[in-house]
Amino acid sequence: MSTVPNGQTKASLSGRRATPLHGLTVLVTGAGRGIGRATALACADAGARVIAVSRTRSDLESLAAEAAEASEILTSWVADVTSSEFVRAIGAMEQLDVLVNNAGTNKLQLLADVDDATLDMLLSLNVRSAFQVSRAAAVRMMAIGRGGSIVHVSSQMGHVGAAKRTVYCMTKHAIEGLTKAMAIELAPNGIRVNAVAPTIVETSMTAPFLEDPAYRTFAMETIPLKQVASADDVAEAIIYLASPAARLVTGTSLRVDGGATAQ
Repeated sequence: MSTVPNGQTKASLSGRRATPLHGLTVLVTGAGRGIGRATALACADAGARVIAVSRTRSDLESLAAEAAEASEILTSWVADVTSSEFVRAIGAMEQLDVLVNNAGTNKLQLLADVDDATLDMLLSLNVRSAFQVSRAAAVRMMAIGRGGSIVHVSSQMGHVGAAKRTVYCMTKHAIEGLTKAMAIELAPNGIRVNAVAPTIVETSMTAPFLEDPAYRTFAMETIPLKQVASADDVAEAIIYLASPAARLVTGTSLRVDGGATAQ
């Protein structure tokens, strides 16, 4: 009987369409809010054992309560993804099948107004930390020997450019390059690496922008489907990339952007 990554057989997959991540351990960073929170809940609902990571304990407590109400499997880690302690914790995991490398931030500024503190903050979290966390996960997956899947949360801004987003675009273009290079290097180990690149997503981080009528008009004008994405839209794409259904998908970027980058 032919096999697929993570030790599952093709025959065994047919009965698990409703729980495509059954038996897998999924680590989700930035899980307290927004895309990370929706992804943690969706992965648990898809049958995974989820380890949700956030710096904010109260966010994780409310997430755990929400998961418990739905009988979902979720463990919380209060941690700073930029810390060496968190990287070491990944290296000690007994099982790790999927990393959703989601933690990140943005700050809208004109090029001339970008201060060094903002530059360093975005590079540290969006690029340096993303590299260190995914490197630790890949090393651990190789040691465990079960293959795995790494999904970087990128952005449509990893494929295009826009005013007031020079640093953010730079960091997300870096993630797109990292995705391709990791995919090639880790393929012999059965580890797939992909990115998901959403358009504007309605979250607590973007809410202040979307409350501005001019900004919302701008958003609608750039998205052919005329819909701002929800965190659940992105989570569903991540489920696909993490699951055996995408067993031959690696080194790609799935754009959940309503057609924005097709123009």
